[in-house]
Amino acid sequence: QVQLVESGGGLVQAGGSLRLSCAASGRTDSRYAMGWFRRASGKEREVVAAISWRLGITNYADSLKGRFTISRDNAKNTLYLQMNSLEPEDTAIYYCTAATRSTYIGPRTDEYDYWGQGTQVTVSS
Repeated sequence: QVQLVESGGGLVQAGGSLRLSCAASGRTDSRYAMGWFRRASGKEREVVAAISWRLGITNYADSLKGRFTISRDNAKNTLYLQMNSLEPEDTAIYYCTAATRSTYIGPRTDEYDYWGQGTQVTVSS
């Protein structure tokens, strides 16, 4: 089992930045691909970005490329999401996730095995 705990969410004005973190604990000796998803009010959960375990290959939602950056520090068992130029449309609960298939960086929620509780990001106009 892996436990994931997100932090770093909050309220920010449009154009601002936030950095989310996700600390993993438990069976962190395994090799997981990791990712960020988000769910806005009234919408389905959608992928934001994902990163593979060994080579750090990344994948982003097309609409977020250039504004968001995913990274990981395997030594610290921590995943990050740097979010710049935030827009009100980015308001959502952001979830950290991990996949036992260490190379999977796609958008399918059923490919991910562990989920955090989420952290709220609110962008005011």
